[in-house]
Amino acid sequence: MSLKDRITEEIKTAMKSQDKVRLETLRSIKKVLLEKEVSVRPSGQTELTEAQEIEALSQIAKQRRDSIEQYTNANRSDLADKEAEELAIIETFLPAQMSDEEVESAIAEIITQVGATSAKDMGKVMGPAMQQLKGKADGKKVQAIVKAKLGG
Repeated sequence: MSLKDRITEEIKTAMKSQDKVRLETLRSIKKVLLEKEVSVRPSGQTELTEAQEIEALSQIAKQRRDSIEQYTNANRSDLADKEAEELAIIETFLPAQMSDEEVESAIAEIITQVGATSAKDMGKVMGPAMQQLKGKADGKKVQAIVKAKLGG
């Protein structure tokens, strides 16, 4: 079952259970996926690949995380809580996130592969790291770990 079909089924379930936050979140996910699908049509592609779906979901999850941070800094815990609730729903459709130890291990391996030795080599590491960890780890976390490992 494709992600779009799963979300459609989840929308029906949320409607039946009258779960407004879940319904609203699922509809926003479906909207993003449909917009992304329309944007790839000119290239002859009729449906999104799994990687493109994960990329779209990761993007909206990142937006929620950023919003949570901003609302928390502005002492708006009511809005931060709502965003956190939506983020939890979005994350159920994303691949499981890697633990900090797994991310550190993967980054250490990439640093060895590319031969990075200092903070100047951060760009060399970040490209392959984000490609390998896309959807599995938050970009800010990856960047912080790379910076720490390279002494930046």
